[in-house]
Amino acid sequence: MIARALLLATALIAASCAAAVAQTQETFANRNLIAAPVLRANVQVSGDLVRIGDVIDNAGGAAQIAIYRAPDLGTTGSLPVVQVLNTLRAHHVIGVDTRDLKEISVTRLARTLEGKDIELQIARALERRNGLGDAANLSLSFDRDPSDVRLDAGFTGNMQAAIVRYDNRNGRFDVTFEIGNENGAAAAKLRFTGTAIETVEAAVLARNVDRNEILKSSDVMVERRPKAEAGADAAARDRAVGMQARRQLRAGQAIRTADLAKPDLVQRDQNVMLVYEAPGVYLTMRGKALDNGTEGDVVNVMNVQSKRTLSGTVIGRGQVSISPVSITPMASRLPQTSNATSSLGTTQPAPVAVATVSSPVAPKAE
Repeated sequence: MIARALLLATALIAASCAAAVAQTQETFANRNLIAAPVLRANVQVSGDLVRIGDVIDNAGGAAQIAIYRAPDLGTTGSLPVVQVLNTLRAHHVIGVDTRDLKEISVTRLARTLEGKDIELQIARALERRNGLGDAANLSLSFDRDPSDVRLDAGFTGNMQAAIVRYDNRNGRFDVTFEIGNENGAAAAKLRFTGTAIETVEAAVLARNVDRNEILKSSDVMVERRPKAEAGADAAARDRAVGMQARRQLRAGQAIRTADLAKPDLVQRDQNVMLVYEAPGVYLTMRGKALDNGTEGDVVNVMNVQSKRTLSGTVIGRGQVSISPVSITPMASRLPQTSNATSSLGTTQPAPVAVATVSSPVAPKAE
């Protein structure tokens, strides 16, 4: 009886030991299933804090614990591995696989808004507001230079103009944008102030130009100028080249239509050709211009032989047409045997050219 009891007790003890060993082996197996924390060589964060879960894999429940402040937006910093391990140990994170790293790098992700894009968005917000024109024609000056702006990477929304003010009396603007955050944080606000001026393309002089001087292609360039400076009658470059200055103009001056005139084809004191045309007759002779004139202008000229003054119309460079009407009074006082050149106020035959056309009524030219 006693022996049976001993055998039963021995069996129970053996079963208990086997169960304990099996439980211990299962515990060790489960422990082996939990991956060891591994240090990361390159860390990227989108906020202003670095957490344990950012620097190691398999951080478990300690992943959200903040341990460092992140570097500035868009920049990268480094941390010695020894320092990181000491920090992790303080939060009961041990057994970290360092992969023989000496230091790790931490980069703070950022969204960069370039200055030129900001300026474009402001111009679009001001377009056609209180008398302004198209955004492409606006020139902006800022109270503070709008260099590139960096935001946390979570601010992925578009720039939305929340407040837009413009005073056309002094050209001042005040624009505030809002940018949404994909993580549900409050929208970022960016405010810009300065001056907006509408500009136009204007023909501008490259050098000083004297009165009556004709503009050449090299004399005129195109620049954007304030619309108020150029005026409503700003001259286009292709209309300015070849025109004559009505007055003296200075280099850098925006050219206006009122500053220009058709070029003089006849200059005062210039030797010109006088042309007389009548049915069957075409005569030319030398003359001297007493006025400046462009095509179609009526100018006074002097016949260099008779020294008589006549009026004629400028028909080309250095050419003045003497109309039959202008010589009729003199012709009526001359004998009918007078030749055509005498009717033009000369006492000798024309010295330059005489052309006759066969006609029963054409006067004879000698």
